[in-house]
Amino acid sequence: MKMAEKFNRPIITFIDTPGAFPGLEAEERGQGEAIARNLFEMINLKVPVICVIIGEGASGGALGIGIGDKVAMLENTWYTVISPENCSTILWRSWDYKVKAAEQLRLTSTDMKNFELVDDVVAEPVGGAHAKPEDMAATLKTYLLGALAELNKKDAETRIEQRIEKFSKMGFYDEVSE
Repeated sequence: MKMAEKFNRPIITFIDTPGAFPGLEAEERGQGEAIARNLFEMINLKVPVICVIIGEGASGGALGIGIGDKVAMLENTWYTVISPENCSTILWRSWDYKVKAAEQLRLTSTDMKNFELVDDVVAEPVGGAHAKPEDMAATLKTYLLGALAELNKKDAETRIEQRIEKFSKMGFYDEVSE
């Protein structure tokens, strides 16, 4: 990403990951630090960054390459803080509730757009992207070129400020006063 920035090239990430491995071994190898470092670096890139979820988009694995000026999802993909299987295991101590977990996570492209966690949903051909890859590639090319044209109208500092603002306002919290 830094090399793309050096040569003033836009960055496009395609996200399809079931998530970062949540085990102790991964943390011992620095997985969390690597994800955090990527978040820091991506938020400050001077070139346009477009992230597209093309399959599974779960956990730190997706977020680690998902900080962009534009974040889009193909319409039949999903994006979530935790996979339904892992959520089921944590809440019910069994994978048997993964469907219920998926429903509760509200991880569809429509949900993510409504929550303003993604900017755009890219339509897939009938039968899904995998059924007609050439059609999907053409649709995605049109989307990417349009998004790049829009982003190239802004200077680097404006893009960075907007990126920081966008990701800073995600989620919700309560402040408790003592």
